[in-house]
Amino acid sequence: MKTAIVWFRRDLRLTDNPALEAALGQFENVVALYIHAPDEEAPWAPGAASRWWLHHSLAALSESLAARGGRLRLERGDSGQVLLQVARQTGAQAVFWNRLYEPALVRRDTAIKQLLTESGLQATSCNGALLFEPWTVKTGGGGPYKVFTPFWRSCQRDLSALVAPRPAPTRLSCTSDGGGIELQALELLPRIRWDVGMSRHWQPGEVGALARLDQFVEAAVLRYDEDRNRPDRPGSSRLSPHLHFGELSPRQALAAASRPDLTGSAGAESFIRELGWREFAHHLLYHFPHTTDAPLDGRFTGLEWQDDPAALAAWQRGRTGFPIVDAGMRELWETGWMHNRVRMIVASLLTKNLFMRWQDGARWFWDTLVDADLAANTLGWQWTAGCGADAAPYYRVFNPVLQAEKFDPERQYLRRWLPELAALPDKWLARPWEAPSEVLGKAGVTLGNQYPLPVVDPRGSRDDALRRFERLTSMSRP
Repeated sequence: MKTAIVWFRRDLRLTDNPALEAALGQFENVVALYIHAPDEEAPWAPGAASRWWLHHSLAALSESLAARGGRLRLERGDSGQVLLQVARQTGAQAVFWNRLYEPALVRRDTAIKQLLTESGLQATSCNGALLFEPWTVKTGGGGPYKVFTPFWRSCQRDLSALVAPRPAPTRLSCTSDGGGIELQALELLPRIRWDVGMSRHWQPGEVGALARLDQFVEAAVLRYDEDRNRPDRPGSSRLSPHLHFGELSPRQALAAASRPDLTGSAGAESFIRELGWREFAHHLLYHFPHTTDAPLDGRFTGLEWQDDPAALAAWQRGRTGFPIVDAGMRELWETGWMHNRVRMIVASLLTKNLFMRWQDGARWFWDTLVDADLAANTLGWQWTAGCGADAAPYYRVFNPVLQAEKFDPERQYLRRWLPELAALPDKWLARPWEAPSEVLGKAGVTLGNQYPLPVVDPRGSRDDALRRFERLTSMSRP
C-alpha cells in the first residue's frame, strides 16, 4: 500500500487542508504526524499562551482524525531526522506539508526538503495558510510592497480566481504502528494553572474555529465596520488564534464573509480587508525578515530608547494608572487576548509616552497572546512605533483618555476589567487622577493605593517623544 506522511504544523484542521488533500489524491494511506521542535523556531519559539493553545488544538485534531478512522502521531526532536525515521518505520514514500513563512522556518523547511529529496523521498509543500503566496504579489517594478492599499488592491484583482474551500475527508486510512509519544509528554500546559481564564474564553481546535466563524458571520459581521473599534462590544471576530494555528483557513473565512446575502455590506468588506492586512503582514515578514527585531525604517535604529524596568513591569501588569491601558493589559493576562483598538493604545503608551523599545512590547505580547503571530505582531508594533511599513506617523500618539471616552463611551470595558474604579462616575473613570478628592472618596478610591497614579505625565511625555522623533525628519528614508 502506497503511504505518505502528512506533516501537520500550524494547519491543525482537516477541512481545506491542501497538504492533506494532495497526499490523499496520490497515496492510499497517510501517516498524520506532528513534530514538536520549538528550538527550531528560535529566537521566536512559541510563548506560554501559544503552548497552551497548541496542546488543546492537537487534542482536538487527534479526536477529528480518530472519528474518521485515523490517528495523530506525535513526536519530538529534530524535524528532518524524525521525518526520515518515521518514513523508514512506515514505509512512506513521500512527505506533504503546508508552508510557513517565519524566517527561521523558511530556512529549516528548505533544508528539510533537500534532505528528504536526497534520501529518495518525494517532498511536496503546499499553500494552506495564505490567500496569496508572498512572492506572487509584486509591485509594477517587480518588488515587494511596503504600503497596504496598493498591495491589497493588487490582491483584490485575483480574489475571485481563488479556489473554493475544500471539504474535510469523510474517511481516512492511516498507518498505526504504535509509534509516537503521548500529548502530555510535550509538556505544553503550565505547571501553575494560570490558564483557567483562557479555558473559559476559548475553544481551541477546528470545531471551535468553525463555531466561532458561524457565530461571527450570523451575529456580528454586518456591524463589524462600526463595532470592531469598540472594546465594550462583542464586535471583533476573535478568529485570529484559529487562523494562526490553521484550525481555519483564510479561504474559509473569505468564503463565509462573501456570501451573497453579505455582498456589498460595509461590515463584510471591512472584515475581508482585515484578512488583507493578515496577508500584508506575511508579505512583509517574508520579504523583510530582519524586521522581527529591527525597524524597517532604518532611521529608527539610532533612537536612544529609555530603560525603565519598573515602568515596563507596571505596563505588563496593568498598573500604569491609565485605565484604558490597564484594562487592556488585564484582559490580556486573563484571557490571552486583547481587543485590537486597545492593542494600539497600550503600544502607543509604551513606545510614545514611556519611550521604551517596541521590541519589549512585542516580546510580552508574544508570550501572553493566544494569537501570537510573528508576522502580525511585528507589523502591529512597528506600525504603532512609527518605524515599519504603512506606519502611523511618528507624531501620532494615542491619547489614552480620549481613546477610552470615544470607544468605551459608557465605560463598560473599563468597569469590567478595573473593578476597583467601578464606582467612579463616567466623567472621571478614564482620568481618575483629575477627579476631585470628594469624588474619589465617595467611590472608595485612593490613588496610589487601590489604583496607581499615572506612571508618566501624558502631555509632557508626548511632547518629549515628539522632540526625539522630530530629529529623524532630517534623515532620508532608506
